[in-house]
Amino acid sequence: MLTVADVVQFLEKIAPPALAAEWDNVGLLLGESTAEVRRIMTCLTVTPESAAEAAAEGAQLVVTHHPILFRAVKKLTDATAEGQTLLTLARAGVAVYSPHTAFDDSDGGINDLLARRLGLIDVGPLRRREAFRSCKVVVFTPENDLERVSEALFAAGAGRIGQYSECSYRLLGMGTFFGSENANPTVGQKGRREQIAEWRLEAVCSENDVDAVMAAVRRVHSYEEPAFDVYPLRPSASSQGVGRIGALPEALSLRSFTETVKKSLNAGPVQMVGEAEREVNRVAISCGAGGELLPDAVRASADVLLTGEARFHDYLAAQAQGLALVLPGHYATERCGIEDLADRLKAEWPDATVWASGSERDPAAWV
Repeated sequence: MLTVADVVQFLEKIAPPALAAEWDNVGLLLGESTAEVRRIMTCLTVTPESAAEAAAEGAQLVVTHHPILFRAVKKLTDATAEGQTLLTLARAGVAVYSPHTAFDDSDGGINDLLARRLGLIDVGPLRRREAFRSCKVVVFTPENDLERVSEALFAAGAGRIGQYSECSYRLLGMGTFFGSENANPTVGQKGRREQIAEWRLEAVCSENDVDAVMAAVRRVHSYEEPAFDVYPLRPSASSQGVGRIGALPEALSLRSFTETVKKSLNAGPVQMVGEAEREVNRVAISCGAGGELLPDAVRASADVLLTGEARFHDYLAAQAQGLALVLPGHYATERCGIEDLADRLKAEWPDATVWASGSERDPAAWV
């Protein structure tokens, strides 16, 4: 039986939550992780229309790019549009998951998809992330506790290396202890030195997860005082980052590049900032609203920044620094990613029914 938890595990593998922006609200935001899933709908945003579609079509899970409950709420009633929408989903038993910025910048995520559609070469992050800081957690455990402690350690976030999970190393050895009169040992006796066969269990985890991993192990370990070692590891250079930068196989005029974007994304009218006949070769990409990456695009010597939308003052700043902008709209730069995600979910679970919302439309129209 396919469950919400199974789909969440897959989504977190292709779009690790650690890649999400600090301000974001990603993950399972509504529903029960143990619920069965037979029908999955993807969408860019949960709206009254897309929520009604999910309920009417019998979806058990909606994967929405933009999160619900983005800001803290104190009431969830039908007095607001958001409340009505979420109550529709809750009554129908529909769970909601959002990968948002984690999916924007993951390997194979939306920015990579845009780069592929435009045929860019030599693609890399536009803004590299800070080096990932991790630790190695070592815990010593008797044979009877080994599997229980391992499961707790993995569930708390340890043992993840790249595309692999539940990674650990185990070594059998001999431990000693001398319990005081106030001790209450699980094995052996207090008041004398004991010698016990123990496993050395070690796994890596994010520096931010160390406390949670240790707390999880303490909850299931039979020892009164489990022994831990925590080693900070040297940060490795990150290959991940925000946005993308790459090159066109052949230089194009800004007008021709804009027409290519319009066709590739099946977009409506596309805004263009810059001289139409100027030559562009190096392309920076940031799906959605990527105006904040304008300085990064300039530092990367990009000729043009492709993003969904930007502010008027970003237009002026780009012009002043010799950077062109191509703006097909927020919807156009991200809807393609949601359609691609539906295809990936179909490929992973052929027996499930998966579709990209058919009721969803770009809310902006040109008159």
